[in-house]
Amino acid sequence: MINIYNDEEIKKIKEAGRINYATHKYLASILKPGVSTKYLDDEAGKFITSHGGIPTSKGFEGYPGNICISVNDEVVHGIGRDDVIIREGDVVSFDIVVTLNGFNADSATTVPVGHVTRENQKLIDYTEKALYVGLKELKAGVPLGNLSARIQQYAERHGLGVVRELGGHGIGYEMHEDPWVPNYGKYGKGIILKKGMVLAVEPMLTAGKRFVQELDDDWTIVTRDGKCAAHVEHTVAITDDGYEILTGEN
Repeated sequence: MINIYNDEEIKKIKEAGRINYATHKYLASILKPGVSTKYLDDEAGKFITSHGGIPTSKGFEGYPGNICISVNDEVVHGIGRDDVIIREGDVVSFDIVVTLNGFNADSATTVPVGHVTRENQKLIDYTEKALYVGLKELKAGVPLGNLSARIQQYAERHGLGVVRELGGHGIGYEMHEDPWVPNYGKYGKGIILKKGMVLAVEPMLTAGKRFVQELDDDWTIVTRDGKCAAHVEHTVAITDDGYEILTGEN
């Protein structure tokens, strides 16, 4: 079942989204060579709770971290660890879900640490652009596949791999709700969007091939070829004539 949220409920999701956005800004300010991903995870948890939120990922199906922190070839679901130390040139993705007053907001950013290779900077830049290119397709009355097709076409036109095993999702009362929001597809296919649907749209792209695998920790997803990955995401509400980002500053 796909939930349809009213204006008051969307406002509450947006309140959780403000904390989410602020957490990303805070983490970007303390991300530097020499810090561990466990330190970053701990800081994220403290920041979220100090602002009245709950780090939703903590304990979800046994997940041990407050947020997901994925480095270089890690696509998603990386776990903060004391022995993973950030280095100059790393590519770091933060995937954060915040619960506030019973509503959830989900977003992700990918951040370069100092100077990164041209290939990896291109990956970061075009993953973010792919998100916004896809979002332009959203409004009530259009098929969800239009978003998916646009993301895929944009990414592949710029030589990036589109991960197919993972995608976005509905969100609101729960962290993961229907529908699934793939980053590949065809125009004119999929469910018809309605005003009040709330979606987490999240391109996960790679600098090499699109194929991925799961590590022995049963969480971390990495690229098979060892190339870097990037992950960018916003929670958005569908409107009559477009969409509203709920995980932004305002």
